[in-house]
Amino acid sequence: MAAAAHLASNALLARLARPDVDLLAPYLKTSELPKGQVLQEVETTVEHVWFPLSGMVSLVVVKPDGSLVETGVVGREGAVNAMIGTGPWKSFSRAIVQLAGAGMTISMARFQEAARESENIRSVMSRYREFLLDQIQQTAACNALHSLDTRLARWLLEGQDRAQDNRISLTQEFLSEMLGVRRTSVTSTTAKLQARGLIQQRLGEIIIRDLEGLQKAACDCYATLRRHSAEIFPD
Repeated sequence: MAAAAHLASNALLARLARPDVDLLAPYLKTSELPKGQVLQEVETTVEHVWFPLSGMVSLVVVKPDGSLVETGVVGREGAVNAMIGTGPWKSFSRAIVQLAGAGMTISMARFQEAARESENIRSVMSRYREFLLDQIQQTAACNALHSLDTRLARWLLEGQDRAQDNRISLTQEFLSEMLGVRRTSVTSTTAKLQARGLIQQRLGEIIIRDLEGLQKAACDCYATLRRHSAEIFPD
């Protein structure tokens, strides 16, 4: 059974009333989420729901040539595959751990059973699905309309939010995949942000040195998504 402290570490689970938690807790299992672990592959049947307790999971579309484009991110504020209704489903995107952490998982069958019994679970997950859809749409618009400088600043802020640390463990190769650009473009852009004193690059990590300055450097998508989240989950 999942420990209460672990349940409270995920914002969605923390929003549930005790009777709702009792429907899920006996079947939730805690596990480490190492960087690079694939939680869900494209075009495979969804069999598990994941509730991150720390770290960050990227939702990426895999193009025919094998390249990746990130469409959304999930941290301790949300869940991967928390779908309600009838199933089964096949995943449209790959869910891959980009910042290592821990999480809780439950089979889709058990999750669906609990959702059928609890209107509150259905309500919370429906609101989160609304936010996730907003994020995917906002990210698509951001990729099409905004410069790499502002997009990279936004991504680093999203990573910092979910890592809850100014040190973000990642490589430029990873950033190029997530942002859908060449590695050389990421190299020159991170160099610009570093020259402005906003970040510091080290081997395998980026350190945010000026959080307020990075927020000003980011596109408005970051603030828009934070506002949407507050509107959907006003508590």
